[in-house]
Amino acid sequence: MTEREWIDGFAAALGAASPDDDEVARILELAGVAAHASQRTAAPVACWMAAAAGLTSAQALEAARTVAAGREG
Repeated sequence: MTEREWIDGFAAALGAASPDDDEVARILELAGVAAHASQRTAAPVACWMAAAAGLTSAQALEAARTVAAGREG
């Protein structure tokens, strides 16, 4: 199974739209910012928190960059 097949299948199982390639890139960047600013375990938790908060990937990425730069809040 390819990455795209898995993502599309997971989206279908959730009843959600599958993210396009640009969205996936932002999500991965969000995960990277979280992992590099803290520990790797922060990456999946940050992505989950962004989704639970209803943020777009762009909003979440901006917030993560702010926190990583020490300007949270």
